[in-house]
Amino acid sequence: MALTSFWAGHAWLPDGFASDVAIRIDGGALAGVAANAKGPSSVGRFVLPGIANLHSHAFQRAMAGLAERQANGDDSFWTWREVMYAFAGRIGPDDLQAIAAQLYVEMLKAGYTQVCEFHYLHHQPDGTPYDDPAAMSLALIEAAGEAGIGLTLLPTLYMTGGFDGRPLSERQRRFGHDVDGYLRLLERLRGEESSRLRVGIALHSLRAVPEAAMRDVLASDIAHAGPIHIHVAEQIGEVQDCLQIRNARPVEWLLDHAPVDARWCLVHATHLTENEMRRLAVSGAVAGLCPTTEANLGDGLFPLKAYLDAGGRIGVGSDSHISVSAVEELRWLEYGQRLITRHRNIGASRTSPHTGDTLLRLALAGGAQAAGVDVGTLKPGARADFVVLDDEAPLLAGRAVADAIDTWIFAGNASLVRDVVVAGEPVVRDFRHRDEERIAARYRDVVERLAKAT
Repeated sequence: MALTSFWAGHAWLPDGFASDVAIRIDGGALAGVAANAKGPSSVGRFVLPGIANLHSHAFQRAMAGLAERQANGDDSFWTWREVMYAFAGRIGPDDLQAIAAQLYVEMLKAGYTQVCEFHYLHHQPDGTPYDDPAAMSLALIEAAGEAGIGLTLLPTLYMTGGFDGRPLSERQRRFGHDVDGYLRLLERLRGEESSRLRVGIALHSLRAVPEAAMRDVLASDIAHAGPIHIHVAEQIGEVQDCLQIRNARPVEWLLDHAPVDARWCLVHATHLTENEMRRLAVSGAVAGLCPTTEANLGDGLFPLKAYLDAGGRIGVGSDSHISVSAVEELRWLEYGQRLITRHRNIGASRTSPHTGDTLLRLALAGGAQAAGVDVGTLKPGARADFVVLDDEAPLLAGRAVADAIDTWIFAGNASLVRDVVVAGEPVVRDFRHRDEERIAARYRDVVERLAKAT
């Protein structure tokens, strides 16, 4: 049953925590938010906006842990990618729906209420389209509906195997589209949009999308609305290849050749010069940071402090899903900076001295911007997404309101997310998802079958 009104002891409003907050919901959106007021029923002591996970490859959740065996003495992102290709080649639409639904349940339980799905697993393994060319995209839409999470679907254009324009390899064929086929897919999926489904554009990377194709897509009528995402400058090898072929670094080239603005999310953007970093910050785009995946793949560390000082915007995503935890992404975003600088509280500032508060505020705003949806905030007109922390959690005992977010992010791994509501609909109650058992059982069946196919 949808909620229509509730009261929170402390709710995270646009300016931070407010006390005794009464909230009204109408049609899945927040209709009224009033501090210092009593409501008809209390949902909990600490109520926070739901977080948008700005980067996901759902199918990779089922292979988490399978690439941690040394293949040679020089394992890297590129050797991990071969393991991923082999796994991806076995997944069909029903498999993808089962895997994604399980993942989305896990995301909800971690405090994510919207996910940006960077989706390039389009066709059959040999590259032949399914009878319905949108079959894999529709599987993700169905999975999000089952779980009850908001979805920003980002069908991904993937055309070449490198900056030199080489054809897709055998393992990449199922990813590929020409520009016309890609635009037809976007048009089809835009017809599915709703209050919980947004369809945007993803360009896989500069190495996978030739300049002319990028220009054609961005000039199309369908590209004039919705978010635009791209992988960029994730690996040193990518930077070197871009310099060799295009005589510019990836972020530098993109900023020079595309209308990068607040609609864009540059995923990873790990390897930046100071000039690139400042230009990216000024553009208004979001840097999509995925600290647990970037650490797992050995990508490197984003220049967080300088970028934030320049006014840059960030959000976080779980990417390959070796972890599905908003807390862990935020924690390791900060810890990576501490390790490289040998200082503490890097994400904080004089105007926002609590590191946890600062990182959460950035992730809420940047995630919502990258998703192209009015979430990540408790204000009238926004979608009614929120999470409730556990009043009984020992970790929160004796904590002042000002220390609650720091404690949630930095004081351990026990989940503190007790309840989750999306568009006014409760999807997690007392730590349990409304359809957890069925979705998990189907996921187990699918993954066990895929494992036998190796």
